[in-house]
Amino acid sequence: MRTDRPVKPEPQKGTLSRILKYTFRYPWAMSLSLLLSAVSVFFSLLVPILIGEGIDCIVESGILWSELTKIMTLIGGCTLLSALAQFLQSLCNNHVSVGVVRDLRKEAFHKISRLPLSYLDRRGHGDTVSRIISDADHFSDGLLMGFTQIFTGVLTIAGTVVFMLLTRWQIGLIVIFVSPLSLLLARFIATRTSRFFHAQAATRGEQTAFAEERISGLKVLRAFGQEEESQAKFDEINGRLEKAAMNATFYSSLVNPSTRFFNNLVYAAVALLGGLAVVGGGFTPGGLTKLLSYASQYMKPFNEISGVITELKGAIACAERIFALLDETEEPSDEGAEELQDVAGRVAFEDVSFSYLPEKPLIQHLSLSVEQGKRVAIVGKTGSGKTTMINLLMRFYDVSAGQVCVESKDVRAVSRSSLRESFGMVLQETWLKSGTVRENIKLGREDATDEEMIAAAKAAHAHSFIRRMEKGYDTVLSEDGGNLSEGQKQLLCIARIMLTKPPMLILDEATSSIDTCTELKIADAFAKLMEGRTSFIVAHRLSTIESADLILVMEKGQVVEQGKHEQLLAKGGAYAALYNGQFA
Repeated sequence: MRTDRPVKPEPQKGTLSRILKYTFRYPWAMSLSLLLSAVSVFFSLLVPILIGEGIDCIVESGILWSELTKIMTLIGGCTLLSALAQFLQSLCNNHVSVGVVRDLRKEAFHKISRLPLSYLDRRGHGDTVSRIISDADHFSDGLLMGFTQIFTGVLTIAGTVVFMLLTRWQIGLIVIFVSPLSLLLARFIATRTSRFFHAQAATRGEQTAFAEERISGLKVLRAFGQEEESQAKFDEINGRLEKAAMNATFYSSLVNPSTRFFNNLVYAAVALLGGLAVVGGGFTPGGLTKLLSYASQYMKPFNEISGVITELKGAIACAERIFALLDETEEPSDEGAEELQDVAGRVAFEDVSFSYLPEKPLIQHLSLSVEQGKRVAIVGKTGSGKTTMINLLMRFYDVSAGQVCVESKDVRAVSRSSLRESFGMVLQETWLKSGTVRENIKLGREDATDEEMIAAAKAAHAHSFIRRMEKGYDTVLSEDGGNLSEGQKQLLCIARIMLTKPPMLILDEATSSIDTCTELKIADAFAKLMEGRTSFIVAHRLSTIESADLILVMEKGQVVEQGKHEQLLAKGGAYAALYNGQFA
């Protein structure tokens, strides 16, 4: 049940050190940024000295334009050099922050390819996308601000302390001891706003996941009239995001005015004490001007750093979400695993047990042997475990007990790449990448010739509609083949398999979106493709698997019947009930 209370922040232990490790990948840019920051601060601190000398010159000797012109020229030069150093420093900081985020995104995207499918099954895809895109952007902004403000701020504070002590050490000590109160106040507020930044980041990921889900299923939503319900749910998530963002913004906004109040009190104290020193003698008006300028420069970083602290809290919250993805347990490494070679097509399930959730057993003690070149059809009601068997074959999931063997070798002992290259797979859910028709068909065999590609497309009965497209095989498809019908997309996926000609086939409702006439033609092509190849066929339309060498009937993760079509019909059991239910 949802609560409006702020989300408890994740632990930040080690997050800052991990961020620093990423920044240290750019040592030259970091070193140059520090050097340029020192140069900028040095020239900016020379300006008050020159202004003070100019004022003392006027007070003591009147307006001497030759002296004033010289001083004004030096002030302009120092200001220009300071500004140039700041500009070059910003370029270095941009290079580091953009590079760090690029590295994080690259590692996060690479991490996804090494995560078990169970991770993606448990989480909304939009939340994962939000971590890589949105959270990385927010982290980049906070990191850039941190570099720009903290480097310069710390050096400015150190430099002004030295110059204030040299100018009037008594007043300088008062400023040094009083001003840290503003930082303590800023830290106090920022610590309490951290949980709101975490809530904001988490809710933003939830919103992205919801929007991605609804946009991908927009046709279904409209068909069932769910627009208002979706809008209401989105508004509810958006309201929570608004509340978290408002809380984060409100409390973090308290930092700047609070610190400015303390800093203005300090500045007023410097002006008062300095003015009394001038009246009492022994302190010049120029000296007072320098002291006030340094006090102002000294206070400015405190205001900026206090604001940076709150920004960094948000950046750290986003970084933690990215690091949480990077820290997820990966699939076991294939290092040292044997390469599966000379695959003939012998497959065996030996006392296999498996469940997606420990408390909900699915497949238990399944044993099955499939000889080379056999066509095995898997049928059963929804949720009986048909697709789960395919997931275990392809090692998308590992068995809980027992073993799945290919060529008498446990699939866990061979590399995933060599195992999956041994299977050609056509699923009910088609997937096409953004690119040309040619690139999509050659996805599994990029070195294939155009003649082989066209032959595969003809075998899949896709050549005719491809030829009618604007640029034929060079036609660019939109995301997931959005400008094609479901049937056309499925034909392209079938052509892809026709081209690779793997030693084993998996057809999971491979013709579900194709019209009956085309399906009959595809059946002949599949028949030729399956000759001599071990094939696993998952089908709901039982007419498509009548010629299978072996039909497995599954219920609740168990093979309750197996045999040929005629044998199972004569038996009058579960298969006969399924078959008669379709054709009675």
